[in-house]
Amino acid sequence: MTIGFSSRTVICCSAACVVGALALAPSPALARTGAEAAADVETAVAQTDAESVAQASPLPPSPSASRSSALYRPGTHVHPRAGAPKVPKNVSARSWLVADADTGDVLAAHNAHLKLPPASTLKTLFALTVLPVMPAAVRHTVTERELAGVGDGSSRVGVAAGNTYRASDLWRGVFLNSGNDAVHVLAAMNGGWRATAAQMQAKARTLGARDTRVVSPDGYDAPGQVSSAYDLAVFGRAGLRNPDFAGYCATVEAKFPGDGRPFAIQNTNRLLTGADGVKPYPGLLGVKNGYTSHAGNTLVAAARRGGRTLVVTVMNPQSNEHFAVYEETRSLLDWGFRAAGRVDPVASLDPPRAVAQAGPTATARPATAAVGASYASWTDAGAVAGAAGLGAGAVALVLRLLRGRFTWE
Repeated sequence: MTIGFSSRTVICCSAACVVGALALAPSPALARTGAEAAADVETAVAQTDAESVAQASPLPPSPSASRSSALYRPGTHVHPRAGAPKVPKNVSARSWLVADADTGDVLAAHNAHLKLPPASTLKTLFALTVLPVMPAAVRHTVTERELAGVGDGSSRVGVAAGNTYRASDLWRGVFLNSGNDAVHVLAAMNGGWRATAAQMQAKARTLGARDTRVVSPDGYDAPGQVSSAYDLAVFGRAGLRNPDFAGYCATVEAKFPGDGRPFAIQNTNRLLTGADGVKPYPGLLGVKNGYTSHAGNTLVAAARRGGRTLVVTVMNPQSNEHFAVYEETRSLLDWGFRAAGRVDPVASLDPPRAVAQAGPTATARPATAAVGASYASWTDAGAVAGAAGLGAGAVALVLRLLRGRFTWE
């Protein structure tokens, strides 16, 4: 069944999105629209970050900020109690982190804030940003233009111009096959490549992930695009609390629409599937793996055992062992389950909160965690960035509904 909308309804919805975004703006100067808003979001967010740091610097740090600051020092950080197991020595990754996904406590980490290319693990942030505004039943007919920007050598699921797909099909292509072609189409449906990158940047900030710079939403190598083991763990933790995200990332096999009939696709996370001789990890909840020649192998993995959920990030193992990223992740998960309750946390995945000074003129600028919520609270220019980005995507979606490009069944 196709659900239609009158032009009056669409215009009202579009106007509501725009008014909602403008209502959050602190001044008329920030009330940009359309392409201007998308192009300026990253600059606005960067300026806001600088202003926040400048204004917050005289204030005493909060407990979570004090704990997390230790991770900015290089090396391995762990606070063992008596009888705690030793951190595994076979982990060669340039950066890694083990955290309790429920509490946000970081149990151990190595070079946690080292900025490195994330490869397709950046798709976790893409999904956190776009999933809440892209209903699974939306249908879209792909154009040649939407696929033209897919980078050479990209992983693809097999999206074809002229074919019509549900958003749920495309999301399975993103999570299982790491399909950059599916990301490009979903980004186009969301308002465009640059707008989506800007929304992702704003989303990272709301989650307290400040090492991440988004250039290419699919994770394809691009100058200046970086993330960190800390940030990727934040994204993985947030994703587990989104039912759609959690369902897609744990899917082992699925059918993808093809010319004539669907074809089978399988998740490329070998720790989940057990493919190519990699032993599947008991209790694995999935999340996302990645690889490029520049980034090396990267992996965000989560597993549940004995009522406890851990999230582990491994970036760029230096070992020559085949599939080292999976075996090193296995070792860190094993250690984390044994060490839980026997180590003191070295940091937190929760974003730090500024502490207000005493006096009537004191102002607090709290950062709000978006874990477990489809939408996050934004403040100041960050609010405009997020609202304008999501507003632009919503307006684009409604207008395309009007033109008949999308239908719900």
